[in-house]
Amino acid sequence: MGEVMQIGEVATRTELSLRSLRHWEEVGLLKPSGRTEGGFRLYTEADVDKILVIRRMKPLGFSIDEMKAVMSDLEVLDDPATDAAGRAASRERLVAVESDAEERRARLARQLEMADEFIGLLSARRT
Repeated sequence: MGEVMQIGEVATRTELSLRSLRHWEEVGLLKPSGRTEGGFRLYTEADVDKILVIRRMKPLGFSIDEMKAVMSDLEVLDDPATDAAGRAASRERLVAVESDAEERRARLARQLEMADEFIGLLSARRT
């Protein structure tokens, strides 16, 4: 399994709460690579990479099911045993998700612009 980390170290490295990591496991979004004899979760660097993908999707408003689908497609692409048809299908779905993510990002950018304008209006009233 290589070098492993416990949940506290992973939470610190990913700037996530223990609660979030546990929740993601409960809903089937993320599974730690192992457990100690005492039952403590053990994570690898590959697990941390997956967590960071999920963490980047969260602010864009993707649902748990959408995130699961993306993670599944990424696993298909990472699996050298996947056939060409499986790879092509996963790539096609990920292209659609990328387009969706770009639209969601644009909406967030517009919201930030409005927030900046609002702050500017309030600031102008103070002077």
